[in-house]
Amino acid sequence: MTRHHRTASTYIAAIDQGTSSTRVILYDQGTLVPKASHQVQLSNATSTPQAGWVQMNPAALLLSVENCFQGVLEQVGATAQDVTAVGITNQRESLVVWDRKTGEALHECILWLDTRTRDIVGDLEQKLGSTNALRNITGLPLSTYFTGVKLKWMMDNVPLVRQAIERGTCQVGTVDAFLAARLTGVHVTDVTNASRTLMMDLHTCSWSNDAIEALDLPSSLVGTNGDSRGVLPRIVGSAEHVGTIKSGTFEGVPLTGIIGDQQGAMVGQRCFESGMAKTTYGTGAFCLMNTGSTAFPSNSGLLTTALYSAPGELDPSTMTYALEGAVGSCAVGINWFSDKLKLFDSPMEMDKKAAQALGNGGTSGLYFVSAFGGLLAPHWRDDARGTLVGLTLAHDDTHICLSIVEGIAFQVRDVVNAMVQDTEGRSKLVTMKVDGGVCKSDPLLQSQANFLGRNVIRPQNVETTAMGAAIVTGAGAGLWGKYEDSPLGGAESDDGTIFVSMLGDKERQERVSNWQHAVQSSLNWAGRT
Repeated sequence: MTRHHRTASTYIAAIDQGTSSTRVILYDQGTLVPKASHQVQLSNATSTPQAGWVQMNPAALLLSVENCFQGVLEQVGATAQDVTAVGITNQRESLVVWDRKTGEALHECILWLDTRTRDIVGDLEQKLGSTNALRNITGLPLSTYFTGVKLKWMMDNVPLVRQAIERGTCQVGTVDAFLAARLTGVHVTDVTNASRTLMMDLHTCSWSNDAIEALDLPSSLVGTNGDSRGVLPRIVGSAEHVGTIKSGTFEGVPLTGIIGDQQGAMVGQRCFESGMAKTTYGTGAFCLMNTGSTAFPSNSGLLTTALYSAPGELDPSTMTYALEGAVGSCAVGINWFSDKLKLFDSPMEMDKKAAQALGNGGTSGLYFVSAFGGLLAPHWRDDARGTLVGLTLAHDDTHICLSIVEGIAFQVRDVVNAMVQDTEGRSKLVTMKVDGGVCKSDPLLQSQANFLGRNVIRPQNVETTAMGAAIVTGAGAGLWGKYEDSPLGGAESDDGTIFVSMLGDKERQERVSNWQHAVQSSLNWAGRT
């Protein structure tokens, strides 16, 4: 069914499909103020059949979207006629393969954190000579993280998938592509998700035959001119009309926006200028910095990624790129001190103790390196282990609590410093926006501002990933010309909380130097007895 008179519509809908749940949020299209939200948990759809394997039932994932569609419309008493457009933001690097005709999945969705491809990655590193063999094409190192190696595993281990790929009877994609295909019948993925596959040329924004061949995948994955008749989807822009939902609760609503979750959070945080950065503090901490029109290669082990394309059809000359790095332990470390050491009963109690130490002049030389399973970028030391150094009899539990949050802030600073170095100083940090559950910690964000020497801004509405999807969706529907022109979602009357550095340059450098000494103390511990 095709609908007309779209000017009478009221809402923009954003599908936020994550690892643990699916949500749909309805936004007022004139203000981008959220009006309704419905969430479906996916714990029952996720399984771990072997150590390191994490997968999800694609049919349950699709059903969760339909249930969320119904839920949000019921909350506001609306119908699909009231929805101008819908967009998708999604967990990245998760792979689905489905039958071209029936849409039925041929295997469980292999999630982004799955590590079953470790041997494949090792073999590729040996064959290609380096973990960075494809970095000049894709901006990415060889890793279990990305979907290209997951597809290689499926072809090697699932005969049904191999046969379907060889016959061209299946379609392959990340979660956004699966949802787009099942909802609209159009086989597309957006450039931000495609840039996380190890198969896209970051500079031309098209599938790379060289990268596909290097991964030992068949060239037949790509259709003629990359069209949707290929096994791989056609790569489209983040904000363009790609199709119309064919059936169900949202029948007739156009799909006009697709963006990966971390990139969506950057857009939702309005990080539109080079040097603007965003950190999501969750289980780990993910940091992205806008690097403008240049896809800077990283010498620090960071990821070079597509951040977003300009509204309209995909044009590589209008791309905006980012560098991305991760801190492995954020909430993980906090939970360890709470659950195993019983240092505090809740994060709120930790914050209270940390704030007390912060108000009394800081940690007095106490540093905690949360390297429980090694250190990620820019150190890349899997022999590092969690280390608390500098203890004296003058320290108490409040100082340890502050050292926990400061350890997270120091590691984010290390990632940001690596980003500045990778861009040769051309993308210097302007401001740091934050989101994620752990960003509720004032002592953490004050420490972050102290060590960065830049303002840290926590928005009033921390649901920034879905907001980013709403912004690109509105642009794709023609509601505003540039992302910067989109409504502020109520933020114009509340700028959130701004944390300003309380350290001078000399003291900051002294603290950073001590932190670096603490990091050295955490190294070379793996394998010792």
